[in-house]
Amino acid sequence: MRLTEHELTVALTGAAKTVLASSRRGRKRGADIDQTWDEMDRFKRFKLLDGIGTQIFPVLTDLPDVDVPVGGRPSFSEQEVRESVERQLGDDIGRLRRAVVVKTRVTLVQTALSHLPPRVEGDLRQDE
Repeated sequence: MRLTEHELTVALTGAAKTVLASSRRGRKRGADIDQTWDEMDRFKRFKLLDGIGTQIFPVLTDLPDVDVPVGGRPSFSEQEVRESVERQLGDDIGRLRRAVVVKTRVTLVQTALSHLPPRVEGDLRQDE
C-alpha cells in the first residue's frame, strides 16, 4: 500500500496513543490521552513510536495497493491484514507465540488503519 508520510505519521501516532491509553499508566491516571501524550518527554514518545513502528510499517507497506477516492480511507479485510502480518514473521518462533503475535499485530495494524486521515486531492499523485 502506498501511503504518504503524513498518513503514516498520523496512523502511527494514533496507534501509539491507543496503546498508551490501554496501558496501566493510561488507565490509572484516567486523564485525557492527548494530555498524557503531551506530558511525555520526547524520548519516551520516541521509544513508544519506534516500537510500534517496527511492527506496523512492514505490514502497512505490504498491504495491496487499493484505489482510494478523495475523502476516503483505505480499507482492508482482516484476512488481508492477517496474511500480510504472517508474511512478515519468521519461522523461528513457536506455534503458540506465533498465534499471539499475529493476533496482537493484526489488531495493532487495524488500529493504525482506523487512524488514517481521509485522502486529500494530490496525495500520491504520479506525474506522467
